[in-house]
Amino acid sequence: MNFVNKLSAAWRTNNSLLCVGLDPDLAKLPPALRHADGIATFCKAIVDATADAACAFKPQIAYFAALGAEKQLEEVCAYIRSRYPHIPLVLDAKRGDIGATATQYAREAYDRYGADAVTVNPYMGFDSVEPYLEWADRGVIVLCRTSNAGGSDLQFLDVGGKPLYQHVASLVAHKWNRSGQCALVVGATFPAELRAVREIVGDMPLLVPGIGAQGGDVQATVEAGRTADATGMMINSSRAILYAAPAAGEDFAAAARRAALATRDDINRYR
Repeated sequence: MNFVNKLSAAWRTNNSLLCVGLDPDLAKLPPALRHADGIATFCKAIVDATADAACAFKPQIAYFAALGAEKQLEEVCAYIRSRYPHIPLVLDAKRGDIGATATQYAREAYDRYGADAVTVNPYMGFDSVEPYLEWADRGVIVLCRTSNAGGSDLQFLDVGGKPLYQHVASLVAHKWNRSGQCALVVGATFPAELRAVREIVGDMPLLVPGIGAQGGDVQATVEAGRTADATGMMINSSRAILYAAPAAGEDFAAAARRAALATRDDINRYR
């Protein structure tokens, strides 16, 4: 099953647009898990606690690589694939490099980690994205309008009478999406831009960071980004779910479950 079909099935099966981000910060983990191997234990517990509330899981590679914990990331990814094969695995890597190097990054994401999709940076143009499309069943999620304030430094530059982020959205939707498995990253912190992107790309899936700890408004996000069938988005929350327990106490998995269910239900209220 390709990425888009798996995502569509997860939206329906779990009645959820919530993507659970896996950003393990050692300083915030329970004391007994503040070591490299503890990262895998923590993330697998989060996955088990939230699997029925999620439409996708999104491990952020930097949180693992900074600690030399790539083997633990492999373990977490393998766990998701084996225990929850119906839930898409999105590797948040934001890669962007020339074609030959991009091919190696694609192998890392799709072959080494078994990701269903990976985030990429379009700044170097189509030939830096094209190698990912060789995996015809895998998702390529292109940065478009990011949730950070500094994104406006470049993303709002005028390109032929429209901002650069809209140009990127149009390129991906109408020229680059030859596999039919492309998606875009559009932040919840900018609902007006989210609505503009939705109008450009039709039903293309959107990965939407920025709710939870980043403060994006759930109602505005859902109303701006949903498709006609009330799906179309992976609305990501990471820290607000991972560290829902006070001081990351030993009940972290139960607290994460409560936070995930509440977030899913909040999203569904406006679908």
